[in-house]
Amino acid sequence: MSDKAKDPVPEPEPYENPTLELNRPRSSMLESDDDLGLDRAAFDSRPTEQIYRPDPPIAPGGYVEPEPVAPAEPPKARRGTLDLGLLILRLAVGATMIVHGLQKLTGWWDGPGLDGFEAAVESAGYRYSGILATVGAIGEVAAGVLLVLGLLTPLAAAAVVAIMINAVLFKHNLEPGLQYFAAEQSGVEFEVLLGAAAVAIVLTGPGRIAVDGARGWATRPFIGSFVALLLGVAGGVCLWLFVR
Repeated sequence: MSDKAKDPVPEPEPYENPTLELNRPRSSMLESDDDLGLDRAAFDSRPTEQIYRPDPPIAPGGYVEPEPVAPAEPPKARRGTLDLGLLILRLAVGATMIVHGLQKLTGWWDGPGLDGFEAAVESAGYRYSGILATVGAIGEVAAGVLLVLGLLTPLAAAAVVAIMINAVLFKHNLEPGLQYFAAEQSGVEFEVLLGAAAVAIVLTGPGRIAVDGARGWATRPFIGSFVALLLGVAGGVCLWLFVR
């Protein structure tokens, strides 16, 4: 037996055998998740993902309407001294109508009284002068009270418009022609001014300082005010045309 050592067998290179498993020290390989040093209890106590569950649950193939979102209320517009000005206008027109109505009903303040007012209505050519005189005088007082209170304001102001139309036509019938100034016997200056003020109240509303202050026609008058104004004009014209 020869004492000459045998030549060592060369180990194959990795690229000569792609499937060759590299021999690594066993201590450097990770055998399990425990080798990572992670706390398994921390992971087990928390779900790794959360499933979305709609409330209310949606049936298969169903559809759930989204809840409507209420629109934000617009900020209230500042009205300044508008409501105070409308209050003064209502008080002036309403008080004037109350005084003139009481003059016709009771004869106070050098008024004609109910008998004198009935005679004036009859001289103007109206039929049913007794009924018209009573209704007219009470209507003036009632319209004035409603205007002062700011209650049913469009209808009360429309009634004043109808009354003033008949007052203007009544004076025009006494003396034909345009007699405007109140200093003249048949002047219609006063009646026109009251009628125009009543039209303004119908179109603007009574304002917030009124019994109707919370209603739409008090702060945002529109279609209803036009209807009330047309009713007042139509009532005054029809009374003059068909009752005389």
